[in-house]
Amino acid sequence: MAGNHLHTQVRQFILEKFPLARKQQLKDSDALLESGILDSLGVLDLVAFIEKEFCISVADEELVPENFQTIDRLVAFIQGKAGRTV
Repeated sequence: MAGNHLHTQVRQFILEKFPLARKQQLKDSDALLESGILDSLGVLDLVAFIEKEFCISVADEELVPENFQTIDRLVAFIQGKAGRTV
């Protein structure tokens, strides 16, 4: 169930940091960028959280929309970077 815990951590951060996510009752499969929940500064906040919380570094070339599209994609990206189930 570690993946569920990871989903919860990422979801909590997004809900706390971005009011639009709360307003839209964000689901794990909702588009974060197209919906306007995340903008470029929001992505940077999210990257800082991911790097600090999960002790991984996100390279510039990994800052692509595919990795930040949804909570599900973010969790898969974090798990891939960590090389294990976080």
